Amino acid sequence: MEEIFQIVIDLIEIWGYPAILIGMALESANIPIPSELIFGFAGYLVFLGRLDFNSAVIAGVVGGLLGSVLSYLAGYYGGPGFVLKYGRYIFLSEKHVNSAQRWFDQYGLTAVFFARLLPVVRTFISLPAGFAKVNFLQFILYTILGSVPWTIALIYIGMLLGENWHIMQNVGHEISLVVAGGLFILAIYYIIGKG
Repeated sequence: MEEIFQIVIDLIEIWGYPAILIGMALESANIPIPSELIFGFAGYLVFLGRLDFNSAVIAGVVGGLLGSVLSYLAGYYGGPGFVLKYGRYIFLSEKHVNSAQRWFDQYGLTAVFFARLLPVVRTFISLPAGFAKVNFLQFILYTILGSVPWTIALIYIGMLLGENWHIMQNVGHEISLVVAGGLFILAIYYIIGKG
């Protein structure tokens, strides 16, 4: 996988926004490319002045949405049998899909939003949404709403880390949990402030 990760970094360095979009589309379509890697390096390029922060965020959100739609459609038309039959060819773990399925079973459509903030589950949550044949427009809305804060936070962290952006790659899940916790606290603060 290290060779694949290096290829992803090289492509982002050469192609910029299109590579971010494609990388996130693959990640959201259940290909195990960590978003911490993509956004961490994108943040570093923002730090260097080679990318624009807002454009990187847009590329990341659009890419994530495209990949999520592909995953949703695979779940919608292929059902759980699709995962069992073809998952191994794209590194799709039945264990990870089952974890996403438990989230979806417990929280329904809102899991599509909250799962975007969690390691591993965020990559696979679109499949059970497709299995359940949830309303497509609602799925799109929850996907975008969950992807925007996640994308902004990770690119911003990569930008703050600058030359040390690779820390995100090494401790990706831990950073993911910190970001998710911070976004959750901000959401509660916002809700209490409005109340």
